Amino acid sequence: MSGYGLWGFAAVNAALFLAFAFSFARPLTGRDWRSFGAFSAFVVALFAEMYGFPLTIYLLSGWLQTRWPGVDWFSHDGGHLSEMMLGLGINPHFGPFHIASTVLIIGGFWLVATAWPVLLRAVQLGTLATTGPYARIRHPQYAGFILIMTGFLLQWPTLVTLLMYPVLVAMYVGLAWREEREAAAHFGADYVAYRARVPAWLPRVGGSAEGPATSHRP
Repeated sequence: MSGYGLWGFAAVNAALFLAFAFSFARPLTGRDWRSFGAFSAFVVALFAEMYGFPLTIYLLSGWLQTRWPGVDWFSHDGGHLSEMMLGLGINPHFGPFHIASTVLIIGGFWLVATAWPVLLRAVQLGTLATTGPYARIRHPQYAGFILIMTGFLLQWPTLVTLLMYPVLVAMYVGLAWREEREAAAHFGADYVAYRARVPAWLPRVGGSAEGPATSHRP
């Protein structure tokens, strides 16, 4: 299988990517470790198919070969399903889905990286994180991981990661709701006011909502 069976390469890429992600979002609690562990499972599954065994291509090979007979589906380029199905005849690494994927992945890492020091400082001071990304959305770290996963799905969709994606998104949303309840119980009116000013996931257009620094992890 041309382009596959490179398990060492898959392991190295997954390890490097997770180490990079870990440096931006260092887990502090057991809940954080579970969240990062689920994200890690997504990344491992992705690289296992990207360089190891193309399970999705194998399962769909009959249908793919019938619909697009001119494509070598077991080449590495064939794994970029979205670009290959469009039949643009260009290098898939420069296709629209790959470009959009890169933007989302970089944006997700930027969001996680800029949110982390704000959150850490707030935890150390026992205050509510309301500056930086937290002035625009209440859950920038979770939103960042969702952006990264979305980017990878655009770049290299697989059946396993497509199944994992909604489960992980639901997990992050559930964690966010739980943390909001805990923060409201701990900080009372300060957090209620912050929640009223700042949207949970999508920033409002124009302006920020920075408020008094009073913390938790939401």
